[in-house]
Amino acid sequence: MSQATSSGGVPPALRPWVLPVLILLLWWWAVASGWSTSPLLVSPWAVWEKALQQITSGDLWAALSASLWRNAQGFVAGASAGLAVGVLLGWSRWAERLVGPSFHTLKQISLFAWIPMLSMWFGLGDGAKIAFIAMAAFFPMVLNTFEGLRSVPREFIEVGRVYGFGFRQQLTRVIAPSAAPSVFTGVQLALIYSWLATLGSEYLMASGPGIGNTLIDGREHFQMDLVLFGVVVIGLVGSVLNAATGALERRLLAWRDRTVARY
Repeated sequence: MSQATSSGGVPPALRPWVLPVLILLLWWWAVASGWSTSPLLVSPWAVWEKALQQITSGDLWAALSASLWRNAQGFVAGASAGLAVGVLLGWSRWAERLVGPSFHTLKQISLFAWIPMLSMWFGLGDGAKIAFIAMAAFFPMVLNTFEGLRSVPREFIEVGRVYGFGFRQQLTRVIAPSAAPSVFTGVQLALIYSWLATLGSEYLMASGPGIGNTLIDGREHFQMDLVLFGVVVIGLVGSVLNAATGALERRLLAWRDRTVARY
């Protein structure tokens, strides 16, 4: 029995689209049949027209580019700092004993609890938003980098010493290939959390353009087509980011497998 037949005749490439299409058809039927007359549920066609209007007017690009730029700055700052701190804690037992307890206390604080303080320090502009996004990326990067370094089997390091590996060879041939999957998981989580934090910062610190502000405009003017359009854009961007990190992960793991097989 073929794979497509055993899965209901749906080709593998189309399976991820089955649920979205069903939801879209149910949505269209609910509006077209009059089953739902609530103004909170507009038709898919109305959302499509709003999408065309946002694209042709340039409003979508202005909002999306502002959000992605904030996201990129916050992600790079937070992930870089998280990588450095994670390496420090994972490499040095002394640093872990000194800094670890404070770090583990800070990570228990809800990210949104920092917004009042960030607003007082940086105002409601891009500075506060980027700092908020950086904090979202920082913590998962630290934790996964730390776990990646600490999970390197001691036997691998001993084998490297037997072969006479110096520090650089130990780092590139033993430690990096072993820790790479965990570190990359930190990158992936940091990217996801930074995108969520981007929307949260724009929604809670409403100043300047952004996709979060598009949702606010739709809510304030009771334009559900604009709100639903913004939700769709957020989901699509998240999917693209997830797909990009997945492709990078496959390349990274292929490099790791080649390195391990060689040595």
